[in-house]
Amino acid sequence: MGLPEERRKSGSGSRAREETGAEGRVRGWSPPPEVRRSAHVPSLQRYRELHRRSVEEPREFWGNIAKEFYWKTACPGPFLQYNFDVTKGKIFTEWMKGATTNICYNVLDRNVHEKKLGDKVAFYWEGNEPGETTKITYRELLVQVCQFSNVLRKQGIQKGDRVAIYMPMILKLVVAMLACARLGALHSIVFAGFSAESLCERILDSSCCLLITTDAFYRGEKLVNLKELADESLEKCREKGFPVRCCIVVKHLGRAELGMNDSPSQSPPVKRPCPDVQICWNEGVDLWWHELMQQAGDECEPEWCDAEDPLFILYTSGSTGKPKGVVHTIGGYMLYVATTFKYVFDFHPEDVFWCTADIGWITGHSYVTYGPLANGATSVLFEGIPTYPDEGRLWSIVDKYKVTKFYTAPTAIRMLMKFGDDPVTKHSRASLQVLGTVGEPINPEAWLWYHRVVGSQRCPIVDTFWQTETGGHMLTPLPGATPMKPGSASFPFFGVAPAILNESGEELEGEAEGYLVFKQPWPGIMRTVYGNHTRFETTYFKKFPGYYVTGDGCRRDQDGYYWITGRIDDMLNVSGHLLSTAEVESALVEHEAVAEAAVVGHPHPVKGECLYCFVTLCDGHTFTPTLTEELKKQIREKIGPIATPDYIQNAPGLPKTRSGKIMRRVLRKIAQNDHDLGDTSTVADPSVINHLFSHRCLTTQ
Repeated sequence: MGLPEERRKSGSGSRAREETGAEGRVRGWSPPPEVRRSAHVPSLQRYRELHRRSVEEPREFWGNIAKEFYWKTACPGPFLQYNFDVTKGKIFTEWMKGATTNICYNVLDRNVHEKKLGDKVAFYWEGNEPGETTKITYRELLVQVCQFSNVLRKQGIQKGDRVAIYMPMILKLVVAMLACARLGALHSIVFAGFSAESLCERILDSSCCLLITTDAFYRGEKLVNLKELADESLEKCREKGFPVRCCIVVKHLGRAELGMNDSPSQSPPVKRPCPDVQICWNEGVDLWWHELMQQAGDECEPEWCDAEDPLFILYTSGSTGKPKGVVHTIGGYMLYVATTFKYVFDFHPEDVFWCTADIGWITGHSYVTYGPLANGATSVLFEGIPTYPDEGRLWSIVDKYKVTKFYTAPTAIRMLMKFGDDPVTKHSRASLQVLGTVGEPINPEAWLWYHRVVGSQRCPIVDTFWQTETGGHMLTPLPGATPMKPGSASFPFFGVAPAILNESGEELEGEAEGYLVFKQPWPGIMRTVYGNHTRFETTYFKKFPGYYVTGDGCRRDQDGYYWITGRIDDMLNVSGHLLSTAEVESALVEHEAVAEAAVVGHPHPVKGECLYCFVTLCDGHTFTPTLTEELKKQIREKIGPIATPDYIQNAPGLPKTRSGKIMRRVLRKIAQNDHDLGDTSTVADPSVINHLFSHRCLTTQ
């Protein structure tokens, strides 16, 4: 997957010159030492030239990359066809339509048989308990995937069927999703932290004919009886007239009961047996994974699929209404996640990569499973949480497996900042080379802590902007090539053509702020909302015909860097001035007492809207009237008097989804004392909401 005409000697020197314009001047800043730029990563000047060519000639650019993959039959017609303009007809994107391939074959069979990587570790698995570990090679993974593909075939699963997967972060989750891909069946993975109702809703929406789940698992100290939730969900499906015909159950916590010859996988011993977990068994529906695998052959011919056949459905969280089933297709998604992984993380064969995201989210699909495997990478798969059994767990794992590339969320970084530097610095972390962030814009204070403490001021940070809908990275620095600015998503990836529009839909040039859109398709773009193409067109293309609309606000600075300012619906209009919640939140967390902040709008009789702020304090700090005044003063100084908040509430905890995203919709309701919260099934800790309601500020409207 080399870029056209781009071949550099690995180790050529480059200074990651981190510039800080007005947006980047933050307390504690110091330039880092020199970092490596490899054969993959071009110089900044060369990057700009390659990017221009990739946008002007996408068919040639992606056509060259497609040659690095196996195609059973070549593309017989146009390499790319699309329409982004709803006024000209149906919205569609087709990359390499008519070419046939199989993504499982590309990420497993070719690595084992052609690239001779069979004995290379594909995943190191780290369980919830320290010391509960195992690993799996590419050859072992291929065998298990073939076996489970045969299991699914025996259960009647065919190309085009939908299979729901509801599992924790265990190796069999990867096996299950790749087995679906091998058969041309669509996997619909539901995060194991979601409720039975959420699982039921997703099963019904895509008419899944089979569910794969697990008996139970620990998440830190918390025991999750997943089978019980799955049973409840399937009962709800039956009540709504849709009985799921089969449920395959992995014996995970109960695997201590299995003898060495009872399970075909090399599961580690259970460190904390769980005799109290009661598993209900539904005869005629439930089947044990290990029993089915014992009877399965270890060879399975892949189903050859069109490049535009669907690969998976992944539902958005549903925080804004009925969840959307985002559909990604095989060929384009494969090209895009493989290429973004290689260049954004400067991948080398000896790397150990760790993305901390759950596979239940798009980050886990793209950068735990498909992207790394497509490159023959070794990755870490972690079942636990960052603070169990102590706050240094992540860095202990980094040292244990000599992780070189580390990718996590700003939410996790801010949470760990609360515990200070010691849990990090007592571990070596000498193996780290590149750090990444994903999920939301990272505020400069968290960026600097990540760079200074975790990366010891020597690791470039790739702050990546993308969405479930985009499939892979859209705006991102390239390590060692892009001069970094804390909090900026930097520049577009190859083939990505961003623009900033005003409310009238006019493209803004130079320094600008407005709606972030993309002008043309990239291979990883979603193709539709499952079962509702009209919703797809309305959500992403109707507001500005001719563009894919991200729904995010964005600012482009004088150097051409892009800064995500937050969801458009998170913009506040105070006395006619648009204010970004992300900008205000960033100013708040720059105060030494504040660990995390969330800002929402509140009705105001004069200004229309005013700011209502929720702040979570660092350990050792107390919420006082003096602190409130200090925070208001800091915002006035950082942003201006117009942004001075009317209300600041102490928030020991914030309502978040189980993926760690703050639910600002709920915070807006709390600020207005409106108890009609709608669906809160995705809230990780519902008790937080009651506490915030009982301690809210007294408001005038």
